[in-house]
Amino acid sequence: MQCSAFALALDPLSYADYDQVKMSALHMDLKADFKKKTLSGYADLSLTWLDKNAKALDLDTRDLVVSKVQTQDAKGAWTTLAHSLGKADAEKGQALHIHAAGQPAKIRIHYRTSPGAAALQWLTPAQTMSGKRPFMFSQSQLLDARSWVPVQDTPAVRFTYSARIDAPQGLRVVMSADNDMHATGKGGWQFKMPQAIPSYLLAIAIGEIDVRALGSRSAVYAEPLRIKDAAYEFADTEKMIKAAESLYGPYRWGRYDMLVLPPSFPIGGMENPRLTFLTPTMIAGDRSLVDLIAHELAHSWSGNLVTNASWKHFWLNEGFTTYVTTRIIESLYGEEVATMNLQLEQEEAMLSLGDIEAAKQALLTKGPDTSSKEYADDGLVYPKGAWFLRTLEQRAGRAVFDPFLRGWFDQHAFQSVTSDQFVAYLRKNLLEKNPSVMSEAELEEWLYAPGIPSSAPRAVSSRLARLDADRDAWLKGTLATAKLDTKNWNATEWMKFLNDIDGKASVDQLKELDIAFGLAKTRNNEVAFRFYRASIKAGYRDVREPLNAFLMSVGRQKFVKPLYAALLKSPQDKAWAEGVFKKAKVRYHPATQKSVSALMTAK
Repeated sequence: MQCSAFALALDPLSYADYDQVKMSALHMDLKADFKKKTLSGYADLSLTWLDKNAKALDLDTRDLVVSKVQTQDAKGAWTTLAHSLGKADAEKGQALHIHAAGQPAKIRIHYRTSPGAAALQWLTPAQTMSGKRPFMFSQSQLLDARSWVPVQDTPAVRFTYSARIDAPQGLRVVMSADNDMHATGKGGWQFKMPQAIPSYLLAIAIGEIDVRALGSRSAVYAEPLRIKDAAYEFADTEKMIKAAESLYGPYRWGRYDMLVLPPSFPIGGMENPRLTFLTPTMIAGDRSLVDLIAHELAHSWSGNLVTNASWKHFWLNEGFTTYVTTRIIESLYGEEVATMNLQLEQEEAMLSLGDIEAAKQALLTKGPDTSSKEYADDGLVYPKGAWFLRTLEQRAGRAVFDPFLRGWFDQHAFQSVTSDQFVAYLRKNLLEKNPSVMSEAELEEWLYAPGIPSSAPRAVSSRLARLDADRDAWLKGTLATAKLDTKNWNATEWMKFLNDIDGKASVDQLKELDIAFGLAKTRNNEVAFRFYRASIKAGYRDVREPLNAFLMSVGRQKFVKPLYAALLKSPQDKAWAEGVFKKAKVRYHPATQKSVSALMTAK
């Protein structure tokens, strides 16, 4: 329930009048048709009417074919309701107008999705590891839940859900709910999500999926050919859960399971409660990229438990989660490892400022929440929000700051909140008691000004400082590649080194690096990406064969977009890049296809 002192403006990216009527529960009964690339069936919505004079219900949809809307009376009988679809909007989709005389407690919507539903990717067998069976997965954030379920698609509305899903025999269905490791799907795959979630956390996947237990409350799901590697990589999951609990209170979602998706998954991870979705690009074989798991786990407190009320306040989800991730990493792997990661994070944030217009560099914009065009850059809010919280922590001390942050999670659990609510909580519970921690002027600068305040404390790793001297000498040619002391470097050190030489190293130097350390064929995708990026900028085209393999097999936008962008800057690389994309496009998620196509058109 929202605090009465903070009247919320309605989410401009939703058609829902949730100040009049709110969803409280959802039940889906759907059939997956891989030939038609559709989900079809019905959705039951339980409603709580807040305005006694309200007579209509508006839901969010995108490209849904709605055949019938019904309401259920007290005796259980269903009668048909009039409905219509509003004008289509490129960003918001269409409003489903339901004329709900009498304020029904439950309605049923019969519908099917379109083959091109923005949230759903239907993979052919050739796009899976075994090459034998198809695969489908969803990605609902930010506004795409409405493309597979007619709902109030806004983070301001939370609801419980249940589902029964029919799928082809031999394929497992999993959802962001209580997955039964021993379920067979006989009679349909059954799910229940008892904790209330916003619509962007609705998730489903169907395919050849195996499962391995990791701990008493955690398991990993993956394609059978990947399950062994995934189980090895995620072995520390239970330790991560306990580390987070020791800082921020009990894990409130029952289980923490993970699903490793096929390579076309467009992002690193999606924090779907009870079943985090993960990219296979973080499986390096040595657990060197498990900070991604820590990040998605951290969302179990920041984002899933306490949720931004609209996407204007995205930093409340991602800035907080990025801060919590560092604390989990430090608890498990020590201060030096955490500091190295943090320094790299801060350096990359500073570097990104050159590509972000000043008006988008704030954590949030002032003024009413009326358009996504006014929102802050959705990439910068991760490190900048974390930097802001770390500044508060370092000045107040952990003995003060840790109970403060845990109190925020405890007092706002299962609520959707705004930045104004956090600032009020910050002033009352930290700054009024400790005024020297941060002035009002500096607080305003963090929230609303571009860039990173000059007063922000910088993370400094002694190991990375030692690396700087070798990097400078190597770039000058006074330190031979063979003399680089990389024996004990971890992935973070390699990432920093490659970041620092990007655009500075010569073709010969990159070739020497490749021959000496096999960077073009490393299993660590974060390292490989940075090496490819530096190679493209230098004109080192000997990497084309492994780069082609990378672009053909990896669909994560974090890697794919910058590599294509770098290739398109050179006339000698542009035609080659266009040829690769023509072949790889079918393997990418629709979101990745769209973003790379935009790069191609712009060039």
